[in-house]
Amino acid sequence: MSKQDSSAPVRRSFLTSMNAGMAALAGLAVSGVARAQSKPASASRFEPARHDKDDWYDQIPGKHRMVLDTTAFEPFADAVRFTNNFFRGNQGGYGLSSSDLAVVIIARHRSTPFGYNDAMWAKYGKIMGPRSKAEDPKTKSAPLLNLFNATENIEQLSGGTTLDALAKMGVQFAVCGLATGAYGRSIAEATGQKAEDVVKELGANLITNARIVPAGIVAVNRAQERGFTLAAVSV
Repeated sequence: MSKQDSSAPVRRSFLTSMNAGMAALAGLAVSGVARAQSKPASASRFEPARHDKDDWYDQIPGKHRMVLDTTAFEPFADAVRFTNNFFRGNQGGYGLSSSDLAVVIIARHRSTPFGYNDAMWAKYGKIMGPRSKAEDPKTKSAPLLNLFNATENIEQLSGGTTLDALAKMGVQFAVCGLATGAYGRSIAEATGQKAEDVVKELGANLITNARIVPAGIVAVNRAQERGFTLAAVSV
């Protein structure tokens, strides 16, 4: 009869304990992964609120979007020039057409009146000119027409591009409503009219592809939230 190995029970006990410990560790690991996966993110990604009033930005066709912010005479002239260069560069360098580009020019503060048509400049130019610090290069006095839509001196002002030409390429213009109100009040005071009547008249006599927006600075914000790259040409 062989002698029984007394160490066998000890080995079995050790292996059983080790297996139980490994199973417990595996369970903790799985539980930890589950908790990590179910834990909410510490900070969610910001998404701007959407307003129906701003949906017109999305209605402008184009693969590339840019908004130019202007607040005075010279920056507005630069915006017209730079917009033309934006189209030329994309057409010559990338073979893109005008319909591939979505551009908005914002006229606010002192550049606001350049969103009004010739009729408003002929009627109120002597009032708007000094306020917007605009001067007719030929007469050296307040303009009586929208200088950026006149072919005369346009080469000197904006490199030969008019607002009508940009509009034909699809460029849109956002005209500040707050500044329009301020110009309307100044005109009304100088002419003895009701401010609300003048503001309404200005809003009904905009350049092609222009619209009144609640505020130009708001339009700067909303355009970027809708995917437009900002080109700041303000002073």
